[in-house]
Amino acid sequence: MNMMPNNSLSPQIMPIEENDFTRLFEIEQAAHLVPWSLGTLKNNQGERYLNLKIVHHQQIVGFAICQFVLDEATLFNIAIDPAFQGQHLGALLLQELLNQLKAKGIKTLWLEVREGNQRAIQLYQQNDFNEVDIRKNYYPTPDGKRENAVVMAAYLA
Repeated sequence: MNMMPNNSLSPQIMPIEENDFTRLFEIEQAAHLVPWSLGTLKNNQGERYLNLKIVHHQQIVGFAICQFVLDEATLFNIAIDPAFQGQHLGALLLQELLNQLKAKGIKTLWLEVREGNQRAIQLYQQNDFNEVDIRKNYYPTPDGKRENAVVMAAYLA
């Protein structure tokens, strides 16, 4: 399934495995304002999920958690270790996720993103996501307030 050249210098994208969760949780805590718990990470696994990790210089530097039902999918979580952001690793991971979803016959990929996360919104727009809706006061913030979510969709068919 790995569509990338297999050498240690270029990033590798592959399915998440059971022994990856300690590192995934470290990335989750570093990359998100209000991170998921380890339990939530582990609970979002199974046959209805396409969950990928990106490995660069022999370490996991990011991941994507995506659930699919029938011909639709939802990207629940995507994160790149802040120490590796700005190297197009998120774009590579997202593109591979889109390719694998298309191969499974998925027609639409949905996601929600914090309104203030302009880097992520720009990445999604570059990958043909469209803004569909705004969910008011959806995300908690570290100071106890709420932030809007931008609902986006990419049509893959």
